[in-house]
Amino acid sequence: MKKWITRKLNKNNAVAISQRYDLPMLIAMLLDIRGISDEASIIDYLSNETLTASPFEIKDMDNAVERIQSAIEDGERICVYGDFDADGVTATALLYSYLSDIGANAMYYIPSREKEGYGLNKGAVGRLYEQGVSLIVTVDNGVAAVDEVDYANSLGIDTVITDHHAVPDVLPDAVAVIDLHRPDCNSSFKELSGVGVAFKLVQAIEGEYADVEGLLENYSDLAAIGTVGDIVSLRGENRVLVKNGLRHINNGDRLGIAALIEDAGLSGKQLSAGNLSFTLVPRINAGGRLGLSKKSVTMLLTDDEEYAADIAAELSKDNTERQRIEREILSDIDDMIREEPSIVNNRIIVVYGDGWHKGVIGIVASRIKEVYAKPAIVISLDGDICRASGRSVSGFSLIDAVFSCEDLLDQCGGHPMAVGFGIRRENIELFIERINAYAEQHPIPVPTLQLDCKLNPAQLNVDLARGLSLMEPYGADNPTPLFGLFNMTLKDIREMGGGKHLRLTLSRGNSTVYALRFSTTLAEFPYQPGDIVDLAVTLDINHYNNSESLSVVVRDMRFSGLDEDKIISSKELFERFCRGDLISPAEARSLIPDRQEFAVAYRFLRSNKGFRYSFDALMYRLDSNIGYGKLRVILECMNELGLIQIFEGMYDFEIKMCEVGGKVDLNTSVIIKKLREVSADE
Repeated sequence: MKKWITRKLNKNNAVAISQRYDLPMLIAMLLDIRGISDEASIIDYLSNETLTASPFEIKDMDNAVERIQSAIEDGERICVYGDFDADGVTATALLYSYLSDIGANAMYYIPSREKEGYGLNKGAVGRLYEQGVSLIVTVDNGVAAVDEVDYANSLGIDTVITDHHAVPDVLPDAVAVIDLHRPDCNSSFKELSGVGVAFKLVQAIEGEYADVEGLLENYSDLAAIGTVGDIVSLRGENRVLVKNGLRHINNGDRLGIAALIEDAGLSGKQLSAGNLSFTLVPRINAGGRLGLSKKSVTMLLTDDEEYAADIAAELSKDNTERQRIEREILSDIDDMIREEPSIVNNRIIVVYGDGWHKGVIGIVASRIKEVYAKPAIVISLDGDICRASGRSVSGFSLIDAVFSCEDLLDQCGGHPMAVGFGIRRENIELFIERINAYAEQHPIPVPTLQLDCKLNPAQLNVDLARGLSLMEPYGADNPTPLFGLFNMTLKDIREMGGGKHLRLTLSRGNSTVYALRFSTTLAEFPYQPGDIVDLAVTLDINHYNNSESLSVVVRDMRFSGLDEDKIISSKELFERFCRGDLISPAEARSLIPDRQEFAVAYRFLRSNKGFRYSFDALMYRLDSNIGYGKLRVILECMNELGLIQIFEGMYDFEIKMCEVGGKVDLNTSVIIKKLREVSADE
């Protein structure tokens, strides 16, 4: 369960913004809520199309430009050394395309995720030396490649590093190390992705008076895909790149991107940053995960329409295969959790399995994080050195947590929200223990759902949704506005799309709202007509037969009136007890149910012949004051004693009743005995 929080609003400030800039009141409110309230930031957010800072404020940029220009003038062979994800692929395509256009003797290299792993490696450096390369320019990698750069230096190869990842204590001995996170870098905007840094390098090579509009026209489509794909902040210069990029993408200026759009079935539609994130980026990433990164670059650069279509089809096929592999790994993990539910009680969830595809485990970690609202790490067992990928929740630096176990690791890189590392098989259990001990000393924030504001259902209309276009493009740090509709009565539930989606009818007062709940079947939906619910929704406009209608999309739902703080606190206490953490006698007593509470829960389950849907729904349907932790104890006790069977995986929760031959003694339950032992320790 996430805690729903409505962001703070200064109404007087919002009114002033609305009047001064002639903006709809809702837009003015959203600007204030998101901290965009002074004149400079409002104008930059709403109106800036081309303004970017001087690239020469970035540390080492002058050194990089001097070395690259020297290589171009002398006809040296330059290799753009990229990465296999969408950010690295687009950064490679952008810089290689530019260097080729200005007459450089350039090539590019993308390492194999499976065979070489992330970043610069000595084997690749050796092969590039044999091909006559005398200058390597990395994009989206290299800031930690100390040994690899030393090796390149020993061969007489110079290196220019351009990266945006966390900076280690020791930098590579390169001609230039361009990373905005260097402590000695005075750049005004720090949130560029790898492709954004590559764009700044191109801008710098063009000189102090570069034609930025021309560069945006030529390369912002690539920059937009990489920027959205790397989930960096869509503020400042990133917003400029994505705004321009979307315009050129929608104009069909680049054959490779047009082919991807065609294959995704989006031709003729105006693409948003969300479309890039959910359609184009996964296809490019799938190439990197399953071996087609180099072809992805070629596709983005080609002038051959047929070739572009062929590669786009291959990437789409790879994406489908990636989804199948992802489902298989998630199924394995679901089985693990059913077999050993204690896995998800840990502060940081760590799972591992033989032969899991290394290119997919990052996505799987993200899925686990979304379900349990906890940091998650997935490890693929393969030989002595195993590969791991992790994803974090907002407010908890997973890279710091992983670095606290650095002595157990073979290699590590990443940033607060995502990490990748190698680990010896024999160190995994100790790693799990150590990283969870770190999380005990560095508490993980309570998961939250941030609502921009509450809306009165009577206010909902097409004009309200149309005004929101001023806030686009949406992405990290500028999410699609999320609105709260509270105390709504659910009137009707209808299936759509062959039963894959639902259409809900809700009301409050004299207002009726029709809303869509996607990717949810009737069998999975825990609500029923008559329930009073709160909804977190986004608003859009549906275009059909030359007419417009309001589209209200449900992103999350909950039963109205639940005490979130109490539930979250009780859940945390139960998990602490299950982990064997120290809890006080008073806390133990608060988890011990009395016979009446057992009876209430058992009678409900028996009268309903069990239960399915979700644990939160069970709490609500019981209509009692039994808290989260106490109800969990009741169910564990009943399960122990053979009264019920609990089937709980990542996505489902079901209780089945068992045949009982006679009376059972609740006092014989192991979980009750343990709680009573702790409660007596005073």
